[in-house]
Amino acid sequence: MARYSGPIRRSQLVGYGGVGSLTTSTDGATLIAAGLDYWFPDNDTGGPNLDISEYQVDEWRLKREMGVDHFRLPPDYRERWAGNETPNTELTIPYLRFPQWHVCRWCHVMQRVPSTERGIPRCQRCAEGRRRGPILAQIPFIAMCEYGHVQDFPWSEWVHRSLEPTCRSVLKLNATGSASLGAIRVDCVSCGQSRSLAGITFATPTEEGDKTTLSGSLTRDDEEYTCAGLRPWHDDSTGEGCGRQLRGALMSAANVYFSLVKSAIYIPRSNEGAPARLVAFLQEPQPANILSILKTAMPTAIIDTLRLQFPTELRSYSDTQIKQAIDLIENPASASTHRNKAAARHESDETDFRREEYRVIRKQHRDDQLLIRESATHLYDQQIAQFFSRVMLLDKLRETRVQYGFNRVFAESEFDSTDRQSLLWKGTPDRHNSWLPAYTVFGEGLYFELDEQRLYAWERQEAVVNRIGSLGTRYQHVQSERRLEEREITPRLVLLHTLAHLLINRLAFECGYSSASLRERLYVSQDPYEPMAGMLIYTAAGDAEGTLGGLVRMGKPGNLEPVMERAIGGARWCSVDPVCMEIGESAGQGPDSCNLAACHSCALISETSCELHNRFLDRAVLIGSLDFPKIGFFHSL
Repeated sequence: MARYSGPIRRSQLVGYGGVGSLTTSTDGATLIAAGLDYWFPDNDTGGPNLDISEYQVDEWRLKREMGVDHFRLPPDYRERWAGNETPNTELTIPYLRFPQWHVCRWCHVMQRVPSTERGIPRCQRCAEGRRRGPILAQIPFIAMCEYGHVQDFPWSEWVHRSLEPTCRSVLKLNATGSASLGAIRVDCVSCGQSRSLAGITFATPTEEGDKTTLSGSLTRDDEEYTCAGLRPWHDDSTGEGCGRQLRGALMSAANVYFSLVKSAIYIPRSNEGAPARLVAFLQEPQPANILSILKTAMPTAIIDTLRLQFPTELRSYSDTQIKQAIDLIENPASASTHRNKAAARHESDETDFRREEYRVIRKQHRDDQLLIRESATHLYDQQIAQFFSRVMLLDKLRETRVQYGFNRVFAESEFDSTDRQSLLWKGTPDRHNSWLPAYTVFGEGLYFELDEQRLYAWERQEAVVNRIGSLGTRYQHVQSERRLEEREITPRLVLLHTLAHLLINRLAFECGYSSASLRERLYVSQDPYEPMAGMLIYTAAGDAEGTLGGLVRMGKPGNLEPVMERAIGGARWCSVDPVCMEIGESAGQGPDSCNLAACHSCALISETSCELHNRFLDRAVLIGSLDFPKIGFFHSL
């Protein structure tokens, strides 16, 4: 089934290059990444000598959120040598040819090529009398629906203007050389029907009696080209039934694939009776596998058997501690009491998820995967320290990123996590065999927490509320059009988000990392009993040994003050001012017009570094506006 597409990074497979995404192979063919069913072939079906434990990744909070048994790293490729019994050799990620419709450059005849075709397809019609025919080129048009299905463009239905055409003759694709889609025509050789491609990707009228609707939904009169529910990444040619509108698109369009990724910063899992180190050890691949076997084969002798297998590691722990650690691992609900508190606060699940990290990051901690030191605020220049209540230096942290599905057409949808996970599988596995692709990075970070008392007084100023209120109104309009999730746009969110961007841009000059290598993580809540106003700036591309400490060094007293002053001072004047400041106040700018005084010259950063897609930014909340210079949180700096 598979064909060679070339090397691909693990981070790409857990992101924009994941299951169901399109990529270009080394020979120029467009391929679609196969489902998770095909990533790790079983030994019983002729696969390699497989040792899954080598690829297992543990992140207890994400397992609780996603409802899966474990996570796996995408497999790396290893050569098989004669006489070598090394496990996990020749593991690859399968790809299938998509779209399947091709066209001959000589005779213009459209031909369908099997998805499993490995070689370079050639036109057999033009091969008569020659050694071989010309290479067939993939037609770069596909059709998709909002649920996530994708298929070849319905060429026969389109040219015959019928949902069930009776003519199934040979089709030709002809182009005049113009750059517009209207210059490309599909012709039926038998019945003579002809139709251009004008309007298949845009909401513009085409020929008489034909029309398209929003985002290129394919319709004719009162008929809709409905989706059959095809899933070519599972080599599915029959479809599971769907009925939603099909939308035409170029296969390279940005809205063909939106990867859904959830990340978590590692925090220790423990309670009063089970030490964090013990829990972490029992979740490592080897102890976890043995524990899984013992639960089935020897449920009454689990602790004794574990002590025999790991006498050194478990020597310092009592039977009670081991039992409580096992109970904690097997019962995620015992660590989920925060859910009830979140419901009482009416917070979103994501805010509640971040609160767990927030409670750990703002305290000193020493662990193999999390090293946190507090840098006392009184050691900093008071001119800077007055705005912050806490500065934490994270010498080492671990971030786990998991792909749990994807969307098409729109970046966000009304479908839940379970529904999105089902797209990754041809046959959904049971709870004990379920897994999702993931990868981990080790890095370092700086955590800043604004002074809550000063922030509380600032965000209730009438000028501040009115300014951010206009931003919230714009987002509500975009939300209804783009089907985005509901989000409360508050002054503290805009303030923290903008400050994080300015610091990332400044730190890129100071600590040696590129801005694309740094990420933000915001901890924002206006809960009156436990408010949050923190931000974590951390390295997004580390390795198993962490990083070299350049970012943490910039957070120390004597180093942080000039960085902060230059970041905020640089925000006072953008190279596009006064246009940047004035247009933000009048009409908004940036993605979806959801920014005020913020543009590429001052506050925007790499899309991969921002968790809000470069929206909800405004320099004025930091340094003041032209009309209200004192609304800036740092206006006195």
